[in-house]
Amino acid sequence: MYTKQKLIVLLLITVITNAVAQQKQGDPALTEIWNPVPKIITPGKLSTDPPSDAIVLFGKSKDSVLWESKTGKAFNWKAVDDHFTVVPFSGDLHTKQSFGDCQLHIEWRTPAEVTGEGQGRGNSGVFLMSLYELQVLDSYNNVTYSNGQAGSIYKQHMPMVNVSRPPGEWQTYDIIFTAPQFYADGMLKSAARITVSQNGVLIQNNVELWGPMQFIGIPKYEKHEAKAPLLLQDHHNTVSFRNIWIREL
Repeated sequence: MYTKQKLIVLLLITVITNAVAQQKQGDPALTEIWNPVPKIITPGKLSTDPPSDAIVLFGKSKDSVLWESKTGKAFNWKAVDDHFTVVPFSGDLHTKQSFGDCQLHIEWRTPAEVTGEGQGRGNSGVFLMSLYELQVLDSYNNVTYSNGQAGSIYKQHMPMVNVSRPPGEWQTYDIIFTAPQFYADGMLKSAARITVSQNGVLIQNNVELWGPMQFIGIPKYEKHEAKAPLLLQDHHNTVSFRNIWIREL
C-alpha cells in the first residue's frame, strides 16, 4: 500500500521521465548555431610563434621603431638581432600603439651574472596599459616578498607557484588581459582581470586587479582611456626581451 508521500514521489518521477523522453524526441537543430562562423587564423608553427592575426611588437631589431621612451623620445634601449636589453637609467619603454583587452606573449631573460639580491636582482616589469604590472624578476633561489617575485601582479597577487628558470635562461609569459571599464561619471564598472602562464605553467588564474600598480599604499582605480600603450620597465637591471606579440581581443 502506497502512502501519500510515496505517490507524490512516483508522480514526480513519471513527470520527469516523460519530460526527458519528449526532449529527446525534439529537433536537435534547435540548439545548433551556424552563424556567425569563427574567423580562421593560422597558428604559429610553435606555440610561442605569433599567429596570423597577431601584431608583432618585437621579433627583429628593426621592430624597435614600434617603441619609444616614456617621455616620447626615440627607442633608447640596446637592440641586437632578435632581442633588446634595458639600458639602465635610460627610462621606461612603451609601444607607440595602444591596447585594451588582449592576449600577449613576451619572452624575457635576467642577466646570467647574478648581482644583488631580492628586488635588486634582474628586476623589470610588464605594464599592461602602462598601469597594471606583471613583475619580472630573477626569482631563482632569490628570497623576496611573495607578491613581488616573478609572476606576481606586483604588490597584489603572488603567483600560485614559482616556475622561474635559472638566471641567463629565456622565460615566457603568456597573458590574457581584460581591461577595466568605467561609467561615464568615473565610477568603476568592472575591474581589470588577468590570467598568466609562465614557462607553460598557470600562475595567475583570472585574478581581479585591485587597481594600477601602487608601490606604497593600497591601489585604487581612476577612470582612464579604454586603450593605452604596453610599457616595459627600466628598473636599472639589464633584463632582455624578445618575441613580443599581441592579439587585440
